[in-house]
Amino acid sequence: MSNKIRLDATDRAILHELSRDGKLSNVELADRVGLTPAPCLRRVKRLEEQGVITGYRARLDPVAAGRSFCVYMAVEITMTSREVVEEFEAALLSYDEVTEVRRVYGAIDYLVRVDVEDSNAYERFQTEKMYALTGVQRVVSHTTMSLIKSST
Repeated sequence: MSNKIRLDATDRAILHELSRDGKLSNVELADRVGLTPAPCLRRVKRLEEQGVITGYRARLDPVAAGRSFCVYMAVEITMTSREVVEEFEAALLSYDEVTEVRRVYGAIDYLVRVDVEDSNAYERFQTEKMYALTGVQRVVSHTTMSLIKSST
């Protein structure tokens, strides 16, 4: 038996509209997807309960929020034990500057997105926080020029 959740066209339309604007009222959402409010609300609740919708959040203007300097860090760690990996990941989760972490296949172990005010703030983050972590072997930084597309 499969645990895969089956989504129909209406479910996908609901997800599309909510991903574009999570503050839509149920009435507006229902209108956009061609339902009346009651069945639309039931579908949204079901999608939340099934874990398809995992939350709602505000999108921030990086300049206004003081986080316009975006750096992707390619990080290699020395995986001497499971504890080193768990400690490393827990530390990354605790850093406010870190906005995304992905464990990846290949030559590097992690791709880490860091959003800070400027290059000086990034240098402080890298030297004071990243290099202080047990197991960090190498960090290669990639600063971004501009955001072309984002799903968030």
